Formats: sequence, structure tokens, C-alpha cells
Amino acid sequence: MKPSRNTAIATHVVLIFTVGVVLLPVAYAFIKATQGFTQSLSPSLAFGTDLWDNTVAVFTRYGLGRVMMNTLLIVVFISVGKTTLAFLAAAAFVYFRFPLSGFLFLAVLFTLMLPTEVLVISLYALVTDMGIFNTYTALVLPFLASATGTLLFRQHFLQIPTELLEASMLDGAAWARFIRSILLPLSWNIIAALAVVEFVYVWNVYLWPLLVIQDQARQMVQVGLSTLVTQQEVNHVGVMMAGVAATMIPPVLVFLALQERFIRGFALSAER
Repeated sequence: MKPSRNTAIATHVVLIFTVGVVLLPVAYAFIKATQGFTQSLSPSLAFGTDLWDNTVAVFTRYGLGRVMMNTLLIVVFISVGKTTLAFLAAAAFVYFRFPLSGFLFLAVLFTLMLPTEVLVISLYALVTDMGIFNTYTALVLPFLASATGTLLFRQHFLQIPTELLEASMLDGAAWARFIRSILLPLSWNIIAALAVVEFVYVWNVYLWPLLVIQDQARQMVQVGLSTLVTQQEVNHVGVMMAGVAATMIPPVLVFLALQERFIRGFALSAER
């Protein structure tokens, strides 16, 4: 049964309003990023002509480019490592038989109920005892395990016909060949979906780098941005908003590049 015309119109109105509410602070940041010092301190919402000057200032004078490059490096390591470990863990749960596999999978799912903030004290003690405090390793290591990724890949692998595994084993293919030649090509949509989620999450992480990184040269972008906003000598709202706008661009570009696979990945997961 098709929805009525009035229902369709009401749905579109609600969706447009919701998108407008979400985009309002983003539009405000971009408008302020174009304004000069005096104009940015006023409630004016008119576009200015100082976008280039504000952007150059935030990158050269206040070092936003350095922390963005740090974050990009960390995000790439975490996204690749997390996706790889989740992929292999899910393959082990589905295709290997070992003692307590069901219990271990339930233990993995249990970690979904524990946000990173709950584990901050124990993780902080762990990286301190390991001697990796104030290093890139301390930023990467706690984020490599992914219960969400393991669950997504496991559900995906359960839908792959077991005949493919049996046929590959009869042909003499080793496990590595089966994973590389069959599982991997069939999983690109899930991989892309998980990579986008992890990229956005790690790009926006704030609490953990604030705790474990003391050297500003190794800091991540959200902490660097907050430091920029709180610096007393930076009282130029246009410069601050230019920094905010610049930090939005990488996640948006990643999503646009992978949006088709991202949508397919979660659509396939929802169907199952």
C-alpha cells in the first residue's frame, strides 16, 4: 500500500526540517569563518571576505595542520588495524571450531555495553605500565579491538554459502587463500561501512588523547582545536571557525568517497 500524498508531503517536511536543524551550526561556522575580526564579533550572518586569511592563520600561526596530519595518521592506522582484526576474528568465530567459542563471542558482545569512557582509568594505568604514555602507540592500541566490527563481519559471513568453503578446500586452497580470494572480495561493502564509521569516530575522539598525550606536537585534532579556542591570544572568532570548518572536511570527503559502499554495507546488514 502506497502512502497518501499528504503523508508523503508531511514526511518530506519533517526530513527537510531535521536536515536544516543539523546543518544550522555547520552553516554558522562556515559563515563566521569568512568574516573579519570586527564582523565576526557581531551577530551578523552576512558572508565576509576573509576566509582565505583566516584559514591561512589557523594553519600557519596556530599549527592546526600539524594536529590534523597527526590525526589522519592515527585514523588510518586504527581503521586498517581495527577492520583487519575484526575481519579475522569474525572469520575465526564462523569457520573455526574451538573450545568456548560461543562464550568468547558473548564476551565480545558484552564489551559493546562498555563505552571507552568507562575504561579510561584501567586503560590509562595499562599504557602507563607499558611505558607507552605520550606516544602514538597509546593512541592506537586501545582502539584496535572492535566488537561492532566483529559482529558485522560475523553476520555477513554467516550468509555466505558454506559450499564455497567446501569447494575451496576440495581444490586444495589453504585458509589464507580462502580468506583472500573469497571472503575478502565478498566483504568490501562491510569493510567500507566499518572504515567510515571508525574514521569519523576516531577523528572526533577527544577524551583519550587529552589524557595520554602531553606533547602538543603529537596531539589529535579535537584537542588541538579546543586548545586553539581557549588560547587567550586567539580572540578572532573567524579564525576559530575557520579551524572548525577545516576539521569537518576530511570526514566528509571520506564519506563521499565511500558512501555507496557504506549504504550497501549497512543495507545488507539490515536485510539479514
